Amino acid sequence: MISSSIFNDLVARIAEAGRSLALGTQATAGDPLALCERLLSGKGEATGLAIAQQVFDAYGGLDPESRQGFFRQVSERFGVDDGALEKAVETWRQEGSTAARALHFASEPRSQELIRRLNRAPGGTKALVDMRADLIDAVAEDATLQQLDTDFQHLLASWFNRGFLELRRIDWSTPAAILEKIIAYEAVHEIAGWDDLRRRVAAPDRRLYGFFHPALSDDPLIFVEVALTAALPDAIRPILAEDREPLEPGKATTAVFYSISNCQKGLRSISFGNFLIKQVVEELRREFDGLTTFVTLSPVPGLRRWAEREAEDEEGLLGPEQRTRVALLNKDDPAVVDDELLELAAVYLLQARGRRGGALDPVARFHLGNGARLERINAAADLSERGRANAWGVMVNYLYDLKSIEKNHEAYANDGSIAASTAVQRLARSSKRSSVHV
Repeated sequence: MISSSIFNDLVARIAEAGRSLALGTQATAGDPLALCERLLSGKGEATGLAIAQQVFDAYGGLDPESRQGFFRQVSERFGVDDGALEKAVETWRQEGSTAARALHFASEPRSQELIRRLNRAPGGTKALVDMRADLIDAVAEDATLQQLDTDFQHLLASWFNRGFLELRRIDWSTPAAILEKIIAYEAVHEIAGWDDLRRRVAAPDRRLYGFFHPALSDDPLIFVEVALTAALPDAIRPILAEDREPLEPGKATTAVFYSISNCQKGLRSISFGNFLIKQVVEELRREFDGLTTFVTLSPVPGLRRWAEREAEDEEGLLGPEQRTRVALLNKDDPAVVDDELLELAAVYLLQARGRRGGALDPVARFHLGNGARLERINAAADLSERGRANAWGVMVNYLYDLKSIEKNHEAYANDGSIAASTAVQRLARSSKRSSVHV
């Protein structure tokens, strides 16, 4: 079997061989749109590889405003061929299901074939992931680009499906280039340099796992940090403390997923986390017989923003007393006790819903969608500046009960039912009923 590095070198050599042919028309060399037209109209492999590389080079020279214009032109100029589609529809009407495949291919926008051909360039997959990161920003400014983003998502979801992903444990022997990226990509609890990283990956009761893809072999897609403990954690500081005493792994009963970080903005909305957690659980069970509990210690990033908005709405989910508590919490008034804060958080997590009916909080949506149960809400769990700003220090334990994951997932996916412990349900005292089950 040819190794990925040898194959990539071979592709690069072919692209270089085609460069002289591709550069024959200098007029289009710096025009990414004209190059895209040439790329779609050409048939030669070597020339196509070289032109695809030229597209990326020309795109790289554009400023943000010009890149948005580039995306708009691609969306407009490389859409569906209406004439071919009309012909395919007519054939389908006459011949029925035997012509369905032709109808399917005729309905595909040319932008998808453009993305496929760009992907053939040396380093093309990574370049497209980075291009989509720019496109995500452009969509926020221009909603008409959403269809082009859908084309990117469709193809990237195929190229980054679970079958292509490799789970790796990251430890102190992992190449420094990858360890540096772990420090840079950590999105939940900042890694304060190499000593902090060493505590997270080299301690006997700590593990870090990441998913990698052959096209980005030295760049993780997503990673999860795990603490092995003897009990359910209720705060993040003891897990991250410099002076903590490591636990002998054989005495651990609980695996705590305390940080999950997506590394590639360009792969947003392409989910790896559900596969990652389930595979890491299997890895840990094989390594440690004594582990019986798999749980997270998760932030609640939307709590404070939601509560402040609800406090201004007399018709919202919060009653008068709860709205008053929000104002007191923002003043750090000691009159608000932990139970009242936990009650507020429970209402948010169990009753606040997004436009599609799922949990409003993004972290809750992720874990509940993967079949976890909302097990416990913890006050004063993250007293960092970010923890206070997002949720007044509240954090949550989501329990991955292997016997109930599928049932919980189905209930949440089908009717939005949130699996929650009895203790959490008792906290949610509100005039409006929530859809929860034990």
